[in-house]
Amino acid sequence: MITVRRADERAMTRIGWLDGRHTFSFGRSMLPDGVPFGEGFRSLLVVNDDRVKPGMGFGEHPHSDMEIITYVLDGQLAHKDSTGNARTLGPGWIQRMSAGRGIRHSEFNPSATDPLRLLQIWILPEKEGLPASYEDTRFTDADLRDRLALLAGREGSGAKALIHQDALFFASRLGAGKRVRHTLGPGRHAFVHVAKGSVTLNGRALSEGDGAFISDEGEVVIGADDALGAGAEFILIEMA
Repeated sequence: MITVRRADERAMTRIGWLDGRHTFSFGRSMLPDGVPFGEGFRSLLVVNDDRVKPGMGFGEHPHSDMEIITYVLDGQLAHKDSTGNARTLGPGWIQRMSAGRGIRHSEFNPSATDPLRLLQIWILPEKEGLPASYEDTRFTDADLRDRLALLAGREGSGAKALIHQDALFFASRLGAGKRVRHTLGPGRHAFVHVAKGSVTLNGRALSEGDGAFISDEGEVVIGADDALGAGAEFILIEMA
């Protein structure tokens, strides 16, 4: 079964410096009552597509007991947190922050001219009260091109970034005519979000900003079968 949430069905946050688009209800930006998966899907609680104006960003604020994954699409992201990390990341970088018992952080666009676009994903950890921790990893275009690259997963998954949950985070950039396949075992589910361009998912057309909730499907086939999908970029999150 595949349930699609179209880009224009997402909740929105639009203030002077931020254009935020939320797959799930987030803060004061709420989806209508009764919308399927409005509050989350399995352990996945947040998928935010944020566009931040030059020189602006999120001031220092706290989190706890959450696995927070940030994937930079365009521009530069300047990160600081209470564990002493201070990093500037560009496109293709993934940042994993386990909030655990508590962490404070800020995220800013350091450029004076260029906008920042990022995806931020929140996943519930397997247990509460873990130590707070941070790591980041860069993936090149060659890593992502026409394949599913495993960006983050639990210990033993082979992922470069480790999360404390039975989930796997993949990303891909597909050229026209290319496709990737992913097998889902019994009891496994997936979420696909199209970050750029358009793809087909098991024959369904998805455009930029669309998300798909997947259950009871043994295989997921994502393709850029014609000019519709040239230059597509998407993420796939597999979970229990």
